[in-house]
Amino acid sequence: MNDELFAELVESVKEGGAILRGEQAPARKFELPTPDVKQIREGYNLTQSEFAAMLGVSVKTLQNWEQGRRNPHGAARVLLNVAEKYPEAVLNTVRQIQAA
Repeated sequence: MNDELFAELVESVKEGGAILRGEQAPARKFELPTPDVKQIREGYNLTQSEFAAMLGVSVKTLQNWEQGRRNPHGAARVLLNVAEKYPEAVLNTVRQIQAA
């Protein structure tokens, strides 16, 4: 690695540390909207038990999301956003997994 690339990498690490410590605002931020879990489930025409099984979460977790007591985070939030925008892709994937 040449000196210029190394210096750029070191500067990036320092900037990341400053952002994590709250000393600097990030240059850009990506936020996924909070999905309307009940609306997504109803779009699939599934019961809470069926939809929870499809997502791989407990019914209680799904109920907490639907009733606004908790919000999905991380991979669950991404999966719900994908499920909302691309229902056929999600259903085809679930069917393939179940058939295996």
